[in-house]
Amino acid sequence: MRAFLGLGSNLGDRGYYLSEALSALKRPAIAILSLSRIYETEPWGVQEQQPLYWNQVVEVDTTLPPLDLLHVCQEIEQQFGRVRKEHWGSRTIDIDLLIYDNVVSDSKELTLPHPYLEVREFVLAPLREIAPNLILPSGRPISKVFGEGKVFPKEQYSELQQD
Repeated sequence: MRAFLGLGSNLGDRGYYLSEALSALKRPAIAILSLSRIYETEPWGVQEQQPLYWNQVVEVDTTLPPLDLLHVCQEIEQQFGRVRKEHWGSRTIDIDLLIYDNVVSDSKELTLPHPYLEVREFVLAPLREIAPNLILPSGRPISKVFGEGKVFPKEQYSELQQD
């Protein structure tokens, strides 16, 4: 199944955490198909006294069901020191399951598509980059949807994305 993951970091060596999270995602059941550049963005939600984020979107092909993929993402977050102290607070690494094929879910553990997908420009800009013809689960083309917040591509960090 085709899925899109949003990665973000705003604590410590942000490039290291993004790179290591990508490496940790590479498993027999998960193949990375494409990834966006890294974008530097303002915090969303809780903005006061938070460093800027580095964000990236990854397209994967997976044989894992949605909940199992979510659990892998959470395992990687824990591996790299993610602490869930404050909702929308700072973090070493965050991996959000944005879209999983055409699956719609509204359970206690997983909401698909991601509930804030179409309002966060830090997700939409990198998603537009790697899937410019994507039709969002709402039926709207990604090329016509712009969210809140400013994003700045980090061109000098493109070497983090090379294997």
